[in-house]
Amino acid sequence: HHELWAALDQVEANPAIRALVLTGAGRAFCAGADLSEFDFAEGPDIMQRADPGPIIDQAFNPTTRRLTQVRVPTVCAVNGVAAGAGASVVMACDIAIAAPGASFIQAFSKIGLVPDSGGTWLLPQRVGLARAMALAFTGDKLAAADAKAIGMIWDVQDDALAAAKAMAQRLAAMPTKALVATRHLLRGAHTHSLDEQLDLERDVQSRLGFTRLHRRRDRLPAEAPCAVQRRVMTPPQPSEAEAQDLARRVGAAMYAEDAASRDTLGMELVR
Repeated sequence: HHELWAALDQVEANPAIRALVLTGAGRAFCAGADLSEFDFAEGPDIMQRADPGPIIDQAFNPTTRRLTQVRVPTVCAVNGVAAGAGASVVMACDIAIAAPGASFIQAFSKIGLVPDSGGTWLLPQRVGLARAMALAFTGDKLAAADAKAIGMIWDVQDDALAAAKAMAQRLAAMPTKALVATRHLLRGAHTHSLDEQLDLERDVQSRLGFTRLHRRRDRLPAEAPCAVQRRVMTPPQPSEAEAQDLARRVGAAMYAEDAASRDTLGMELVR
């Protein structure tokens, strides 16, 4: 957890970082809590020794909160088994891509515990209540292909890490604030009525719109504001050549700022 937190600290501190890829080391992605940390032997202090609450509160829950609130899009490359809290870490990321041999296990019921690290919230949000209930009750292993089929993850690729990096590069070229705002709207939608969600969408659009407006004004070519002022303040209308030149320069400035239309949708400014 501390290594992951250190990486998240770097992301928060460095505005040049625009996306995050998370993967596991070795054969597994994450096996969840280390049960050797708990002592279930009978004794007067068994309640303290066998209590998983403190480590959940101090390590697992903060990790889930930070992953779901980090300021950039997150892409998870699931290289192997993701069990228990490990599966929750996967679902806490925005997009998950798994290797064909990866698997997901809600192992809690087999040791008399309940899904944690946000599992009871994240799992039904991803796969629906019926599937979440069966997976949590049985603790059955879910193959990567099946996880994709029911919506737990986005995709399965032979080289999951390479695919995750490619996805992160794609997201890094897009408007970060809009992507993160979309994350918050989608994750919280089920807790709101439609009317409440409509109002939230409106408010977020207004905030993002003002942000883009100010950025665009700051980055217009130096001659553009003068040309706009001349057209507004001078009674005679500009010539057709002047109007075309102004339109060309303003259009070029707006197009340069519109990464979504330019790069993602492949639009071209013709005239």
